[in-house]
Amino acid sequence: MATITETPPQFEIPENILNFHDLAYVLEDFDPKSGVQHVIENPTLITANLPQVLEWLHNMDKPRELEKTPCGIPLLLFDQEINTEKVLFHYDGSEGSAQIIKGFINLFGARLKNSQATIISPGFIPKSKLSEEKELVSLINQHFEDTFFIKFNFRKIADFWSYATQTKCNLMVTSKKYQAELAKVLYHFYKGERWYDKLSIYLSK
Repeated sequence: MATITETPPQFEIPENILNFHDLAYVLEDFDPKSGVQHVIENPTLITANLPQVLEWLHNMDKPRELEKTPCGIPLLLFDQEINTEKVLFHYDGSEGSAQIIKGFINLFGARLKNSQATIISPGFIPKSKLSEEKELVSLINQHFEDTFFIKFNFRKIADFWSYATQTKCNLMVTSKKYQAELAKVLYHFYKGERWYDKLSIYLSK
């Protein structure tokens, strides 16, 4: 199995609503509520029910970060279910962002062949990054039935979340470095008119 050697994750989220998984790939029959509710050695994925996370956040005066120190283990926040029919990739032009997308494809690849992908890239990419961007789009195209490549000058994670909800995406892939801003967005919009309960969020580092 693929392993990610890490120091134990330091979550702000209560451990009893986290599920730790040790698996090589996420298959169609994967149950995000499975796993164990305590830190295990070398987990490859951590899942948490998004409504439970948001109820926890709403017990505070203001939202806080989900992890004290973001680790390299992906965190998947899910609502009703995990659906990979329409996936939104947030690519910010950095090498770390590219690695997050590659890691997601490696983990979820078995579920993507009939899926649709949208990758949103910055409106301007330095020439030194154009080959990486092209390679990333090609990789996504190899694993998805349909791929849409869009250039937007989105600067805030709220813009990506808003796009995901408006276009009814099922899964948004982004970086843990945006977790504090994302927590604020989810905190303010939870149960509001713009809330879309079929959207899951994959965060990695």
